[in-house]
Amino acid sequence: MSGTLFIISTPIGHLDDITRRAIDVLAAVDWIAAEDTRHSQRMLDQLGIRNRMISCHDHNESQRSDELVARLQGGEQGALISDAGTPLISDPGYRLVRACQEAQVNVVPIPGASALLAALAAAGQPSDRFLFEGFVPAKGAPRQQAIARLAALSVTSIIYEAPHRVLSFLETLKELVEKDREITLCRELTKQFETIRRGPVAEICDWVASDSNQRRGELVLVLSPLAQSSAWTEKDEALAKTLLAELPVSRVAKIMAAHTGLKRQELYALLQSIES
Repeated sequence: MSGTLFIISTPIGHLDDITRRAIDVLAAVDWIAAEDTRHSQRMLDQLGIRNRMISCHDHNESQRSDELVARLQGGEQGALISDAGTPLISDPGYRLVRACQEAQVNVVPIPGASALLAALAAAGQPSDRFLFEGFVPAKGAPRQQAIARLAALSVTSIIYEAPHRVLSFLETLKELVEKDREITLCRELTKQFETIRRGPVAEICDWVASDSNQRRGELVLVLSPLAQSSAWTEKDEALAKTLLAELPVSRVAKIMAAHTGLKRQELYALLQSIES
C-alpha cells in the first residue's frame, strides 16, 4: 500500500503554536521534506525530532517530486513543511501535492499556524470576504499595476511585503486611495517584537517612514475594502475592455473616473494591467 504525504503547518514564530498532532506525525514519518533543511532542523531539534530531512524548494521541486512520490508509493510515510506557517502559502509544495494526487497517493493536511490568517484575525478589517495577494511584484510597471488593482478592490486584501519595500508600497498606495482608507500593518507575528497597528494608509505610511524598526522582520499588510459605492465591479471591467478596444488608456481612464468615482491615476494603472 502507498504511504501518505502529510502537509504540516509549523509555527510562524512562537514554538508553542505547533499542534500535538503535528509533533506526533513529524516524529513518526520516514522523512520530512523542507524548504530549507538547515532552518527547519533547528525547530525539529527543539522538539527532539531527528528524522531524515530532504530539501524541497522552488528550484528543485519539479525534479524532487518524482523521487518523493516513488518513496510514498513504496509505502514510506512523508511530511512536507515550509520555513514557517502553512506549506504552499507563498511557498513551494503544490507540484508535489499534484504529483501525489495524480499517482493516487494519499495527501493529508495537518493544519496550524498561518501568517495570513493570524493577520486577518487581528487586523480589525472586514473578514467575511478577502483576497490573499501574497507578494506583489518587486518593481516597475507590474508593481504599480498590482498596487492599483488592490486599491480598487471591494474586499479586504492581505499582502505580504519585504521589509525593504514596505515603505515604497505604502507611499504608492497612499496616492491611490481616499484619506479614510485603512490598512493594518502586522509585523513579527507571534514573536518578541510583534506589532499590530491599524490606521489610515497615509498615517501608517508616515509612521513606517519615521520608525525604521517597522521596516524589519516579517510583514503582513491588511488593506480595508474600497467603499462599495465607488468599488470597481465586473461590469466596470467589461465596459473598460470595450472602451480599450477603441480608445487610448488615458481617454478610457478619464471616462471610467467619471463613471466610477475612482481616481484617474489609480484607474490608469488598473487599465494598463487589463490591456496587457
